[in-house]
Amino acid sequence: MRARTKRLWGVGTAAILIAAAVALSAVALRQHADLFYTPGTIAEKGLPEAGKRVRVGGWVQEGSLVYGDAADMTFLIEDSSGETVEVSYTGIAPDLFREGEGVVATGRFDNTGDFTAESILAKHDENYEPRELKKAGQATS
Repeated sequence: MRARTKRLWGVGTAAILIAAAVALSAVALRQHADLFYTPGTIAEKGLPEAGKRVRVGGWVQEGSLVYGDAADMTFLIEDSSGETVEVSYTGIAPDLFREGEGVVATGRFDNTGDFTAESILAKHDENYEPRELKKAGQATS
């Protein structure tokens, strides 16, 4: 085999391997990507496919947090559009989770449109200060 033919086979093999790696990455990312929705987006475009894992984000509406049996809770997520999404969650909420604060809930909508969260992420602004430091600041002043 001539050198030119060997190079051509090498480039062809490398191109096939790269294309296979890109295709495999695209399939893996599609399966594990969580789409992000706000209540306004859901009201505008409709509910996502039932059973598909999505993230819903916004603020926990004041007065909407209701605790049930054991570690069950329900609350409403709102955004600036005025729309809301009711979320049910079973588990221990993060320390920063409270009414009026930002939240991102990861979960699934069922066939009836109810959203069940698998995990909750509480968000805070850039002015966050831990409780321990707040107490220490109050004691020294």
